[in-house]
Amino acid sequence: MTEQAKPAPAWDVANPYVQAITVGPEHLDAFGHTNNVVYLQWLEKVAWAHSVSLGFGFEDYERTGVGCVARRHELDYLAATFAGDELLAATWIHENDGKLSMWRRYQIIRASDGKTVLRGQTHWVCIDMKTGRPRRQPEEFLKAYVPATPR
Repeated sequence: MTEQAKPAPAWDVANPYVQAITVGPEHLDAFGHTNNVVYLQWLEKVAWAHSVSLGFGFEDYERTGVGCVARRHELDYLAATFAGDELLAATWIHENDGKLSMWRRYQIIRASDGKTVLRGQTHWVCIDMKTGRPRRQPEEFLKAYVPATPR
């Protein structure tokens, strides 16, 4: 008996940053599906991992004196996921105004059927790490946080 091939993910952009996630029983709510807040936690983790892959971990924010904080999250839950589901969480920079703000988008796909189960975005604002006040992005950010190429 042969194993059925899983469909290739149909990402919204070319070459997003991707991490695999397995839904565990600890991720479920009283309805037996993944809790909405858990998705946001996963998106935070994939966003940080992507930032680190671009050369900006928290230590780098401290070094530059500038960090990014979330101003707004928007999440569209498109299908439920359950314990045992294998998911692929993707993220990319959608827009960077070159000043204070950037927008990061997300897409989560269920690996077994290729279905997009979530789309979302976060509006990030740059702040001075000492004062917490808005601060212009340093040149290093502009070089690293480049918007993704559309499909």
